[in-house]
Parts: sequence; C-alpha cells; structure tokens
Amino acid sequence: MTAALLEGRAEPAPLASAALSAAVHVVIFAMLSVGVRWQNPPPEPWTVELWEAPRPSPDFAPAPALPAPEPKPEPRVEKPDIELKAAPKPEPPKAKPKPEPPKVAPKPLAPKAVPQAVADAEVQRRLGEELAREQQALALERERAALREAIARETAAARARALEAWIERVRAKIRGNILLPPDLKGNPEAIFDVVQLPTGEVLSVRLRKSSGHPGYDQAVERAILKSSPLPQPERAELFQRELELRFRPLER
Repeated sequence: MTAALLEGRAEPAPLASAALSAAVHVVIFAMLSVGVRWQNPPPEPWTVELWEAPRPSPDFAPAPALPAPEPKPEPRVEKPDIELKAAPKPEPPKAKPKPEPPKVAPKPLAPKAVPQAVADAEVQRRLGEELAREQQALALERERAALREAIARETAAARARALEAWIERVRAKIRGNILLPPDLKGNPEAIFDVVQLPTGEVLSVRLRKSSGHPGYDQAVERAILKSSPLPQPERAELFQRELELRFRPLER
C-alpha cells in the first residue's frame, strides 16, 4: 500500500527547489553579516597629552572670535487671577485711660452755734414728750391688765356658777331617793365623796363626815347608788371625776 502511494506521488519541479534553496542561503548570509557587525564595537578614540603648547606657524591665522550668545529672556511669570489680600496692619495699642482722681466728699458745714438757753429748752421739751409717752404706755398697760383680770374673774365666776348648778342637779336627784329614818331629829350634815365615770355611772361612795345618825348616813348612801347614772354638766369641760356632796335632811 505504501509503495502504491509513493508511486502515485508527483515529484517536485527542479526550478522551484533551486529558488527556495537560493532564498534560504541569502537569508542566512544576511543574518551572519548583521551579527558580525553588531559584535564588532567602533574603535575607541586616542587621547594625546601635550607637554608644551605648539608654536604657531607663520601661516596660521587665529580664527575670528565667535559672537557672545544672546542672553535668553527670563520667563514671564503671569500673575494669578486671584490677588492675595494684604495682611491687615496691626492696630496701635490703645492708650489706657488715666485714673480719675478720687472724689473728695465735701466737708459738712459746721452747725451754727445755738444759744445755750434755747438748747436747754429743746432738751426739756423732748424729755417731757418722752415721759408723757411712757406714762401713756403704762396707763394703757394697766388698763389692759385690769381688763384681763376682770375677764378672768368673770370666767372663773361663770365656771363656778355652772359647776354649782351641775352639783345642785346631782344633789337634787339624790335627795329625791333618800328615805329619812323616823327617829331622825334635828338637821345634821353628812358629807360623801363620790367617784363617777364620764357617763355618770357611780363607781364608789365613801362617807367622809358622818351626820351622827347612822340610819341617815346609810339612807343617803343608798340614795346615791340608786341615782346612778348621775346628771351630766352642760359643758364637757366642767366634768369632775370626784365630787364632794353635802346633805342635810331639812334641805329641799
């Protein structure tokens, strides 16, 4: 099969092969030439140091001096559009105000001399007025004290009358419950101490002074216990827990 393929393959043209070979050689030659030139550097310059200045030859003429180069103009700096404000000038220091001299108060005028007689009369008049005011104040205070005493006496008298009226009502109730013994003679007095509650209930009865008739004393004691509760005073401040009650058979 390979031999058949080879037999059927056409051979290349001889001119084309020769041209391709020549082109390849030209490219290789060019590359070698460029490489050789690149590797060979240029010759370095030689430096010669002279120990004595050469003498000018008679035929040598000095070269004309070159004109001096013109100075280059300095670059122009353009001013910015925004102008810088100048720094404010410092204000001069303000002068301190001079202290005002202290004001001197005017001296009071000396009072005019007053005659001695006039001065003594003025003093006497003022003393008299002061004494009159004190006497008026004392008189007013005495009147107030007398009024207070009168009010106190009237209050005490009214209290005593109200207390006596309350005790009389108590004794009247007790007398209504006394049964006199038949053999009682005269008008003897019996005194009892009675202890009661604020409501009038009798707690205890004690004979302080006997009438001299035991039957009458016992009759009065029974009447006190029977009269409980006792009458109450018209004003609560008049109430007394302990009462001293006196009884005589002829009292009504």
